[in-house]
Parts: sequence; C-alpha cells; structure tokens
Amino acid sequence: MGKYLVKRLAASLLTAFLASMLVFLLVRLVPGDVVAQMMGQAGGETAANALREFFGLDQPIYMQYLAWLMKVLQGDLGVSWTRGMPVTTMIGQAFLVTLEIGLLTLLVATIIGVPLGILAGIYEGRPLDTAIQSFNILGLAAPVFWVGLMLLVAVSSLFSWSPPLRYVPPTRSLGDNLAILALPILSLGLLQVAAYSQFVRQNVVSALHQEYVRTAIAKGVPVRIIFFKHILRNVLIPIITFMGLILIQILGGVVIIESLFALPGLGRLLLTAIETRDYPVLQGALLIVVVAAMVVNLLVDLAYRLIDPRVRVS
Repeated sequence: MGKYLVKRLAASLLTAFLASMLVFLLVRLVPGDVVAQMMGQAGGETAANALREFFGLDQPIYMQYLAWLMKVLQGDLGVSWTRGMPVTTMIGQAFLVTLEIGLLTLLVATIIGVPLGILAGIYEGRPLDTAIQSFNILGLAAPVFWVGLMLLVAVSSLFSWSPPLRYVPPTRSLGDNLAILALPILSLGLLQVAAYSQFVRQNVVSALHQEYVRTAIAKGVPVRIIFFKHILRNVLIPIITFMGLILIQILGGVVIIESLFALPGLGRLLLTAIETRDYPVLQGALLIVVVAAMVVNLLVDLAYRLIDPRVRVS
C-alpha cells in the first residue's frame, strides 16, 4: 500500500505539472488580453506597452510561465489584475461555496439515486423498472441550465416564491443558506440521480444473473440474506468509484448553475475572470479545479483498494 501511494503521488505531481502548463497556455489563447480590456478605444501604443510591461506580458511566454510556477510552488497565486485582491483569498471564498454545493448535490444524488437503482434492478423488466428507466433517460438528456430555469419558473408560478438573490453562508443562517441552495442542488442533482440510478441498476442486474446468486435462490436462501450478503456487497464497491466521477461531473456543472442562480462560487469566478481577462484569477481557479479532480481520483483509488481485498493483492 505504501509503494502504491508513493507511485500515485508521483504520478499526480507529474500530472499537476503538465496541467499547470496546459492551463497557462490555454488561458493565453483567449482572444484579447487585460490591456485591451482596460484601454478600450482610448490611449495609445505607449500606454498599452507600459501596461503590458507592468503586468509582465512583455516577457516571453516561457518566462511568464516560470515566474508564475515559482510563485505557485510557494503558495502564491498572484493578485487579481482587476480587483487587486490576492487570488488565494478570492479562490478560497469561492471554493467553499462550490464545495458546499458539490457535497450536498452528491449527498442528495446518493440518497435518491442508489435506492432507485436497486429497485429498478430487482424489478427488472417490470412496470416499476420501466418508470425508473424513463426518469433516468429524462434526467440524463435534460441540460442543467434548462432544468434550473424550469424549476425557477415552476416554483415561482406554483408557490409565488423565488430563492434569495444574495448568498448567505451556513455559519450565519443555515435555513437561509439551504433556501438559496435548494434549487441549484435540485437542478444539478437530477442528472446525477439519473446517472446513479442507471449505474446501480446495471450492477444489481449483473449480480442477480451470477451463478452463485441463482444457486442461493434455488436453495431457498431468504431474499434478505441474498440481497445484503451478495448483491449489495458487490454493488457498493463500484459505487465508490462512480461517486468520484459524479463529484467531478458536479464540479463541471457548477459553472452553469452558479451563473444562473448568481452564487459566488468558483464557476462564477471563472466566468468573470474570462470576461475581464484576469489571468491570475483564471489560472489559479483552473489549477484548483484540476487539482481537486486529481485529489478526488486519488482518494477514490485508495478507498477502492482498502475496501476490495482483491485489488490490494493484485
């Protein structure tokens, strides 16, 4: 286990380095730069050159990357070019909002999606399975932004209520916080519930068709024992891996949802940085997203090896 952890950490560090290069280069492929954004139609070439020199944009791109990488290794993501705030502070505040949305969405998706998948698998080919499958198809096909808009329209029309416009941290008021996040979590959760349900159903059906399960049924072993001892145990292991994939998908969907519901999370911060060509914020936020995805994958791999002895032996 120790050797495996060292190998995974080394691979993660290499991936993080390559990702930092890719992030840095992709950011600079965005048309225009902060100087053009700030100057607009006013000012001349001299003023523009002075600003580029101030921001370090006059240096070769590899020099810009090395200077940024050295600061990143020291825990310094720079200062926002448009707001003058440390990027680490801005990302830290935004990441807490995104993390809360992601974890609550994952919790809702797990609580609803796993039982639906188990029921669909047990009642394979029956009306209940057909109904759950229909819901899964709808959930997987519906775009996140469309679901969010439809929920807003439905709630405001039926209940004459709309979520508050200003985000409230859970430490200040848990009730107001949940009221603000209810619709965003439901919007993101529909897709994840459908994905969870479909994945769990496939694993339950596969387990039910195994020879040892059929043999246990033929011998008259109670269904409760078969379910908890054989089926559920085999289903839980792949769910651990799928949970990590779901969390990464949620982080991707958060960008749209945070913009739709005006939530001050990492996704909205990214979009604002793109609009203003704020390179330090954009680079830092993208790097944090990549590192977060890598950490999730690493934790899932470690959990998988701890739960399944066969993986540890191999």
